[in-house]
Amino acid sequence: MAKLSLSDLREIRSREEKNLKKRDIHGREVHVVVAMGTSGIDAGAKLTLNTIADDVEKLGLDNVIITQTGSAAPNPEPVVEVYSPKTGLVVYGSVDKEAAHRIVSEHLKEGRILDDLRIELKAKEQ
Repeated sequence: MAKLSLSDLREIRSREEKNLKKRDIHGREVHVVVAMGTSGIDAGAKLTLNTIADDVEKLGLDNVIITQTGSAAPNPEPVVEVYSPKTGLVVYGSVDKEAAHRIVSEHLKEGRILDDLRIELKAKEQ
């Protein structure tokens, strides 16, 4: 393996610090949670998560943190929760790729809640 110069090491550190900041919830105003249980993944949650992450990155929305959680069944999956001090908790159901684009451009960027996608969470039956 070739030796790395001090300049190379600094560049690697800088790049990795930027990547770690993307996962830091401190100082972020908006928290997006995508349900990634097996039923959610089967319904397309992986594509939903990737679409949201890509759009947030493209738009440079540095105030948004995206995380995953387990299953949101029996709700219409994929389920996406958006929390911000401005709008409180808003939950969206059946979030496909098109809906994910809308959530980022209209809700995260413009602050408009998408009533046509909004759902009320149902508790799991025991």
